[in-house]
Amino acid sequence: MKFIDLLGRFVFNFLLATGRFGLFTAQTIRYMFTPPFYYKQLLTQLIEIGFYSLPVVALTTLFAGMVIALQTYTGFSQFSSEGPVSLVVLISVTRELAPVMAGLMVAGRIGASMAAELGTMRVTEQIDALSTLSTNPIKYLIVPRVLAGILMLPVLVLIGDIIGICGGYLIGIYKLEFNATTYLVNTWTYLKTMDIVSGLTKAAVFGFIITILGCYNGYNSKGGAQGVGAATTNAVVSASILILIFNYILTELFFNA
Repeated sequence: MKFIDLLGRFVFNFLLATGRFGLFTAQTIRYMFTPPFYYKQLLTQLIEIGFYSLPVVALTTLFAGMVIALQTYTGFSQFSSEGPVSLVVLISVTRELAPVMAGLMVAGRIGASMAAELGTMRVTEQIDALSTLSTNPIKYLIVPRVLAGILMLPVLVLIGDIIGICGGYLIGIYKLEFNATTYLVNTWTYLKTMDIVSGLTKAAVFGFIITILGCYNGYNSKGGAQGVGAATTNAVVSASILILIFNYILTELFFNA
């Protein structure tokens, strides 16, 4: 009976948390399309998420492209087939590496930051003060962050695509001694619109996941400094897991054929 009781509590708490998160997400989406709109807050978050995350994403995708080129050449050289290296780098970076790695890096940086900031505002009653001043805290605090995440993640991933492909190019030309013209021509020939579109779509979904989970965990944190720390951890871990799950789902949708 004790085991059944614990199992029932777990299922009940899981469903309760899922319902609260669903209502929070629905409210956020609804307020995206209803005035007033806080453009200054949105601009601040665009800079915070986009500009300040750019160095991390650039370094990550650069070395990811370099490693993919090196490992691909190591594998294909056993079959005397080094030509498809540019194709593998292109597909790997645009479809998977740039969106996923950018999402994980931004989740670790922005998701944690949002959860900690909103959690601190919650435990110090600043969010309650906004409500007292007749300001909707979801519209003022949550909506600009979620919109900024949806808008800026695709921009970061597009830049990451370019940098990652350049990283593969550098390894191919200066270390593996490929012909530069042939490498560039192959890259341009193999490039397909769907590769770019799928990566940018994934980035927009990942941006929504990162920001909504960071905001939700911070907005609903409680218990002082310990609660803020738990909210930060939950935001990063849950966002990272959902990024990997939705990466598979979106890949299945785009490339099922």
